Amino acid sequence: MKIVVDINHPAHVHFFKNFIWEIRKKGHEVLITASEKDIACKLLDSYGFDYINLGSYGAHLAKKLINLPLMDLKMYKAIRSFKPDLFIGLASFRAAHTSFLLRKKCIIFDDTEHRKEIWLYLPFIPAVFNPSCFKKDLGKKQTRYNGYHELAYLHPHYFTPNPEVLKEIRLSENEKFFIIRFVSWQAIHDLGEKGFSIAGKRRLIKELGRYGRVIITSESHLPEEFEKYKMPISPTKIHDLLYYATLYIGEGATMASEATVLGTPAIFVSSITAGTLEEQEKRYGLLYSFRNEDEAIKKALDLLKTKELKQQWQKKREIMLKDKIDVTAWIVDLIEKKIYPNEMAK
Repeated sequence: MKIVVDINHPAHVHFFKNFIWEIRKKGHEVLITASEKDIACKLLDSYGFDYINLGSYGAHLAKKLINLPLMDLKMYKAIRSFKPDLFIGLASFRAAHTSFLLRKKCIIFDDTEHRKEIWLYLPFIPAVFNPSCFKKDLGKKQTRYNGYHELAYLHPHYFTPNPEVLKEIRLSENEKFFIIRFVSWQAIHDLGEKGFSIAGKRRLIKELGRYGRVIITSESHLPEEFEKYKMPISPTKIHDLLYYATLYIGEGATMASEATVLGTPAIFVSSITAGTLEEQEKRYGLLYSFRNEDEAIKKALDLLKTKELKQQWQKKREIMLKDKIDVTAWIVDLIEKKIYPNEMAK
């Protein structure tokens, strides 16, 4: 089978990387297309993937809207000679549009209910796959599976944390350190949403700095006053760092979920929410969500007073892992057996 895997965000690289390696072992051909979004292309390079770079949608809404049909056209021209049998993407409307033009199947994965672009892909595909906790009903094309996107790459079958990352930044396993994530709020589905104010960011860094080292990862350029906290390692090692972190707090929903499946206490600060995060909070107690930055900072400081905090979270993580599936293995099985679009995942 010839499969096109479309990448439009760094998280998509992680979501699909194990699938690509596993499906190729089974003799299938994979062509990767990618757009320039943050460090997506750098991640593809770091994993040794060959791919077709389609360029960028742009940083602002007007530019994105202008580039929508142009990126569709670029993808169409780039993959037409490959003669694919199947397209796979994560909320990829260009994969949906191109597959529709070529009269080929396209299956989409999505875990973001507030995504405003769902209508851009749903009419053009036979199947969309969402976590079982996904709150939105997408109709007869929808299939739910009992997992999280982050388990496609952070399940213990695929991920083993490397303690060498701590030596690289001159920390021991017993030292406290905190990962903070700021987002750019430039994605279409983030329009009108918000997280920390600049004053809140300053206070958060100051308060956490009393207890340990602060490390910041940010989608957008950091103000000069925060530069000294910038993450000092390769982005490919962020999950090793996140596993050993004392606490994660930030505006990034994906990283919040990554922290929870790794057993690191997580605080998500945003005006948005998602079914995945709500389940991780209410069912497993692995995460806390806040709209108010002051309440979030207070919770972070309260957690730091908890005895054996990381040990408690690792126990909660084990409970969660027993409930959930190996998402990559499930996707490989799904593709090989061609059980889409209307079979439910068990």
